[in-house]
Amino acid sequence: MKILLSISIFLTFFGTLPELSKVREEYIKVGGNKEVALKLHESLSEVTKKDNKVLVAYKGAILAIVAKYTKDKNVRKEYFKEGAGLIEYAVASQPNNIEIRVVRLSIQENSPKFLKYQKNILEDKQFILENYKNLDSKEIQNFVKSYVMQSEAFNISEKGLF
Repeated sequence: MKILLSISIFLTFFGTLPELSKVREEYIKVGGNKEVALKLHESLSEVTKKDNKVLVAYKGAILAIVAKYTKDKNVRKEYFKEGAGLIEYAVASQPNNIEIRVVRLSIQENSPKFLKYQKNILEDKQFILENYKNLDSKEIQNFVKSYVMQSEAFNISEKGLF
């Protein structure tokens, strides 16, 4: 009995993944905030490719964001490369998931040109424009809309659709 209780306590405190709604909230706050980015990076550290693909996409995005706060050039390159790889894995796993597409767009739109990670901006933007109206979840609708409204990828008339 003590063993089961110990395992239960361990899993409660150390073996759980972050709640997706909390990750969404924190991701919105990351924009240029190093502390929030590092905190979110820590909370997503246990996410693997076997987990929810939306969480995998967020982990990839946070790795790409945290890369800019890393002083070591090689570590920065590895973080970005790993992050982009996780995002692409999530998109390949669930190509019709609008939230994953928004996450990828947010990284591609804001990554430096020399990294050459902007090839899907128009594709993701078009996907979002075509599929936003089909969303059932108010929480995901709000997330997508909040990103679109601050994004430079969407023009004023496109933003008016949201």
